[in-house]
Amino acid sequence: MTALDTGDRIPKSVSELPLALSSGATVQLKDYAGQWLVLYFYPKDSTPGCTTEGTDFNALLPKFKKLGATVLGVSRDSIRSHQNFCTKQGFKFDLASDADEALCQAFGVIKEKNMYGRKVLGIVRSTYLIDPKGVIAQSWQPVKVPGHAQAVHDTLKAAATQ
Repeated sequence: MTALDTGDRIPKSVSELPLALSSGATVQLKDYAGQWLVLYFYPKDSTPGCTTEGTDFNALLPKFKKLGATVLGVSRDSIRSHQNFCTKQGFKFDLASDADEALCQAFGVIKEKNMYGRKVLGIVRSTYLIDPKGVIAQSWQPVKVPGHAQAVHDTLKAAATQ
């Protein structure tokens, strides 16, 4: 399967993947049909860049909600790790555990990266703005954290008010 990108409709097979959330619930992407979804992939809980990205989305969460959007973070970390991360940072949105990498593979965010001089496979920080009809309205990859959450909000605001 080729990686999903701007303009692509989320395939049924992807929209039906089970996602275990930090809240304890299990959902599927299709459960968000009819609303905007900010789906952001990040490498690892409790690391500096991922913490900053999460806190930036959390700070803008009321604005995202006002525009009818749900924010959902995704990494390969366990539910327990996500719960601890959410509690420590005060996140008011869910994080999804993609331990089997099914969602990461569908969106093409697992790529070879250089880490301390070694080549490793890992999540490339990426964000997808999915419209109420299940189409990717905008994608960002790779993401630079500073100002990113605001840029996603601005894109959502422009798209949601058309």
